[in-house]
Amino acid sequence: MVRVKICGITNLEDAQAAIKVGADALGFVFYKKSPRYINPQEARRILKHLPKKILKVGVFVNAKKKVINDIARLCRLDLLQFHGSESMAFCKNFRNYKVIKAFRIKDKGSLKKLKRYSTWAFLFDAYRKGLFGGTGRKFDWRIIRDLKLNKRHIFLSGGLKAGNVKEAVKLIRPDWVDTSSSLEIRPGKKDHGKIKEFIKAAKQ
Repeated sequence: MVRVKICGITNLEDAQAAIKVGADALGFVFYKKSPRYINPQEARRILKHLPKKILKVGVFVNAKKKVINDIARLCRLDLLQFHGSESMAFCKNFRNYKVIKAFRIKDKGSLKKLKRYSTWAFLFDAYRKGLFGGTGRKFDWRIIRDLKLNKRHIFLSGGLKAGNVKEAVKLIRPDWVDTSSSLEIRPGKKDHGKIKEFIKAAKQ
């Protein structure tokens, strides 16, 4: 069964609501230009209340190694998600963590750099100029349908919601589905009803 990551968590109420209805991982965005940015200290306060079984993911965009390590230790993160132009050499700096490298998909050319990476997982998101995730848009899933990824974990993201996630899972068979903005009332605040509907549809 596919697992679900709910990203862009900024408050304890949303985190607990997502866990209650079956979320497997929660994502916290440590990129200051994002409308879903959360201060590391605030993230730590939220994370202290969460069950150990829930994977805690830190999302970074072209951050410095020390900044990432400091936040990862402070928040006791399980996974690091790199959503910028981080190289494979950079990703190798974090051997104590599982690393997810995100690729924003515009067309088949967006996959040219994929073979350079051997991270624990790849995340595929929709491309939108100037935005690093949280676009609320889907991409043409057929672009990644026949990829051979040498047993890397696949996170499918980009405009996923209750109405299309079942189709996405059937077509791509990802290990994870990942969503954020499509479940929001406003940036950083989730609609708990939509979270429940999304997870139910994903795990049918």
